[in-house]
Amino acid sequence: MSAGIRRVGVVGGGQTGAGIAEVCARAGLDTVVCEAGATAARAARERVAVSLERAVQRGTLDRISAEDALTRLVFTGSLEDLADRQLVVEAVTEDADVKIETFAALDKILADPGAILATNTSSLPVMRLGMATARADRVVGLHFFHPVPVLPLVEVVSSLHTSRETTETVEAFARGALGKTAIRSQDRAGFVVNALLVPYLLSAIRMAGSGFASAADVDAGMELGCAHPMGPLKLADLIGLDTVAAIAESLYDEFREPQYAPPPLLVRMVEAGLLGRKTGRGFHTYDRDR
Repeated sequence: MSAGIRRVGVVGGGQTGAGIAEVCARAGLDTVVCEAGATAARAARERVAVSLERAVQRGTLDRISAEDALTRLVFTGSLEDLADRQLVVEAVTEDADVKIETFAALDKILADPGAILATNTSSLPVMRLGMATARADRVVGLHFFHPVPVLPLVEVVSSLHTSRETTETVEAFARGALGKTAIRSQDRAGFVVNALLVPYLLSAIRMAGSGFASAADVDAGMELGCAHPMGPLKLADLIGLDTVAAIAESLYDEFREPQYAPPPLLVRMVEAGLLGRKTGRGFHTYDRDR
């Protein structure tokens, strides 16, 4: 059935949303990206164009394929332009109210009652988003990992309402059309990867915040002592400290275990706008032009 999905929509053109749009376009799919307005839509297009150019420069994509992918993408500031989509992937900010509002609006806009709504949430309950629609059986989690064009994994998350057909269709789409490795998870906060990863990141933040070790030494310890490709604080900066905090809050709300609680240092950094790579400063400092 996934072979029938040729028209895909993506709501949100940030780092992850742009990456999802890119892999869909590179797979030959007709892809429409919706952002909050014309200016944001232009910025989303630029993100995809820059990413495609990097792939060409790295030699992982040829120039003709990159140009073809860009021609398959349409960028818009209106949700109504997604009316004919067979699958829409929501990738807006990790805020429950914003996501619920988005799902409720999409449910009314999509012309095909059999169209599937997928969320890229990293921690929020899929069932809660599905209940904002009249098609909870067609709502599923499809969690990609950043950078989407590079990392091969997606998590497929079914709520208590998600139909078996929907789950199987989306999993087959991820594997067949996008060439991803798909794993299944129950609809619990953090799913598989973040339920394991985030407590580790929070432990590293507590270690740095308490003065136990510097951020550089924490990262060097895990990179050189455990052969991790990236230290935990560099990884937190890459993910975005606001996203790490949001996932931690969701985990803590669900499980009420101390290791999931956002450390005070993380909360203060988010309040200060020090969000990691995307703002140029987090636990480390970055050249935003790169």
